Amino acid sequence: MKITEARVIVTCPDRNFVTLKIVTDDGLTGVGDATLNGRELAVAAYLTDHVVPLLIGRDAARIEDIWQYLYRGAYWRRGPVTMSAIAAVDTALWDIKGKAAGMPVYQLLGGRSREGVTVYGHANAETVDGILEEVAHYTALGYQAVRVQTGVPGLASTYGVSADRMFYEPADAALPTENVWSTPRYLDHVPGVFQRVREEFGPHLRLLHDVHHRLTPIEAARLGQSLEPYHLTWMEDPVPAELQEGFRLIRQHTTTPIAVGEVFNTIWDCKRLIDEQLIDYIRATVVHAGGITHLRRIFDYAAIHHVRSGSHGATDLSPVCMAAALHLDVSIPNFGLQEYMRHTEATDAVFPHTYHFADGYLHPSEEPGLGVDIDEELAARHPYRPAQLPINRLEDGTVHNW
Repeated sequence: MKITEARVIVTCPDRNFVTLKIVTDDGLTGVGDATLNGRELAVAAYLTDHVVPLLIGRDAARIEDIWQYLYRGAYWRRGPVTMSAIAAVDTALWDIKGKAAGMPVYQLLGGRSREGVTVYGHANAETVDGILEEVAHYTALGYQAVRVQTGVPGLASTYGVSADRMFYEPADAALPTENVWSTPRYLDHVPGVFQRVREEFGPHLRLLHDVHHRLTPIEAARLGQSLEPYHLTWMEDPVPAELQEGFRLIRQHTTTPIAVGEVFNTIWDCKRLIDEQLIDYIRATVVHAGGITHLRRIFDYAAIHHVRSGSHGATDLSPVCMAAALHLDVSIPNFGLQEYMRHTEATDAVFPHTYHFADGYLHPSEEPGLGVDIDEELAARHPYRPAQLPINRLEDGTVHNW
């Protein structure tokens, strides 16, 4: 089962994606997601120039060996570009392995630990009344968990709030747009939003909120305390995670659960957070954390520290990555939640797949491999379009975390 070809495919069916397709000498193919939102071409070049030449002639069955070869052999380890490229190779090889075995990938990972994967949707609106309408929309679709993001009075724009409620994509311009942020306005507004949502929908709907790295530890502690009466499933990314000691201060002041990790690339990025039980959910992803092989290591390590999975699943993950995530989600013992932002019809057409949503759960494909592919002819009709993520500034003009 020698690798004879590896193609890097960049396409933009409503947003940019980078996909690796590996072909073997016995005719099997596998696909992997290599998308890095706003920096897609960097990963495409890394794959084309530095990885694909190393793959030709290698045994596609040797997944672990190839992972170590690409990680240790690069010398300049880690980082989002390198790990997204490795993830694409790893995911494609698992796809091939499943097809060779005649099994869905989750069977190769030990089989099912649950019947379906609980997912959450994104309710967002400028006003509280609008939020209540959006939460009602998601519950009517069958969702059992909803992330709530609302506009902040006095701010022209707010992270997570968009004109298109279902297909939010923040990378909106060839050059970054600029947003204005005010922490005091935000901290004063958010608790009242969740009070209204709980009053309307009762105690059993699982509610989440994304802070998006914008607070200091003591500010995050204040937010966590103020949200305790509303029993959130998690408060996501309360502070930038580079200073992991900051999470100790948050823990000292609030029992609101914490989720973090969508920008993490390796187990080393979250080791202290897991070791000291400073978080409750780890949100690392297949595409950004080195593929199925390495993300499984992270989840296994988290499991022995009472930390559950809560993987990122926004539209910057292609259906290839979502398919791979579901096979992992359904198999691990410490699954928590899976983010699920639906892709547009154009994206779904380019990436035909057989995972499906029903009654608040996503279900992985039962086909051999991942159960997803890329229509290369259709993908070619959607050329790359430059799009970058916004920049955030405080009201006085200081650059702040977006």
